Amino acid sequence: SSEVLEAIENVIQGVLQSLAQKKAPVLTVANRADWRNIEFKDSVGLQMIPRCTTKLIRSDCPQSARRFALMLKILSMIYKMVQSNTYATKRDIYYSDTLLFGSQSVVDQIINDISCMLKIPRRSLHVLSTTKGFVAGNLSYTEEDGTKVNCTCSATAVTVPSNVQGIKNLSSHAKFILIVEKDATFQRLLDDDFFSKVSPCIMITGRGIPDLNTRLLVRKLWDSFQIPIFTLMDADPHGVEIMCIYKYGSVSMSFEAHHLTVPSVKWLGLLPSDLERLNICKDALIPFTKQDENKLASIKKRPYIACQPLWKKELEIMAASKLKAEIQVLTTVSADYLSRVYLPNKLQFGGWL
Repeated sequence: SSEVLEAIENVIQGVLQSLAQKKAPVLTVANRADWRNIEFKDSVGLQMIPRCTTKLIRSDCPQSARRFALMLKILSMIYKMVQSNTYATKRDIYYSDTLLFGSQSVVDQIINDISCMLKIPRRSLHVLSTTKGFVAGNLSYTEEDGTKVNCTCSATAVTVPSNVQGIKNLSSHAKFILIVEKDATFQRLLDDDFFSKVSPCIMITGRGIPDLNTRLLVRKLWDSFQIPIFTLMDADPHGVEIMCIYKYGSVSMSFEAHHLTVPSVKWLGLLPSDLERLNICKDALIPFTKQDENKLASIKKRPYIACQPLWKKELEIMAASKLKAEIQVLTTVSADYLSRVYLPNKLQFGGWL
C-alpha cells in the first residue's frame, strides 16, 4: 500500500510543481487501445511494449480538462481507500457522484488509465470489479474473510469471488477446466450434472465477454492446478473473440497481461468444422451480418492467429460459409447431445485445437 500511496503522491507532486512554475498541469497516459503499442508473445499473449506512445491529458485544453479533473478526483478516492484499507467497486465509485462522472464507462476507462499510468494492478488500487461470472464443479477454497466455499456439493453455481487474489486453500480433483461462453449453456451442463458424470472438472462462465475477476480466477486455477483448460464457445466471430480474451488477453488490458492471460487454453468447440462433420442442417445456422464479417476480418489479422494454423483453417471455413451457429444448435441432433455425446467424445478423442 505504501507503494500505491507513493505513486499517487508523485503524480500530485508533478501537478503542484507545474502550478508553482505557472504552467498548466498535464497527466501522461499510455495509448492503451493502439495496436502499435502491443506486442504478441507466445508465453504471455498481448502485452504492452515498454516504450509505448502516450497521450497527454491537459488541464488547459477544453477537450481534456474535464478528464483531467475526473482523474484527480478518482486518484483522491483511491488514495483514501488505500490509506483506510477499504475497498469499493467501480460501480460504487460511479454512484458516489453520477452527475459528475456522467456514465459508468467513463469511470471504468479512467480507472484502467490510472492503473496503467501508475503501473499498479487494479486490485492493488482497492478498486474491485463487479463480478458477473459463475463457477461450479470439483473445487473448494477459502475466501479472504474466512468463508469456506465448496462448489462441488452445490446444485447451483457459485458467483466468482470479487477478490480473487484473496482466496486461498484451493483444492480440487478436477481433470480439466471448461470455460463456457454463455450462461444458458453453463446452466444446461449444470442441470445435466456434467461436471461429475464424465470425469471431475471445474466449469466457469464469464457470461459473454469475461469480467476481470473471471479472468483472474481462470488464471489462478491454472497457476494452482496446471490442468488442461478448454473453451466451449458459439461458432461465430464473437465466440472466437471471447476465447482469445481468455487465452491472449485484450488490447485495452494488455498492461496487465501477466496476471490475466492463460496461453495454454484450447478451443474445444463449437468448431465450424463440427457443423459439417455432424451434418447440422443449414436451416439451423444463422447468416453472417456485416458486423460479423468485419469482426472475423479483424481477428484474422491479429498477430496470434499466424501461430495457430488450425484455428486459421476453422476461421476460413467460417468465412467461406458466411454462417454461424450457437452451441444450442446441437439440440437439433438430440436434446442432451452436448453433454451425453459431443463433449465426452471430444474430451476422450482429443477433438480440440
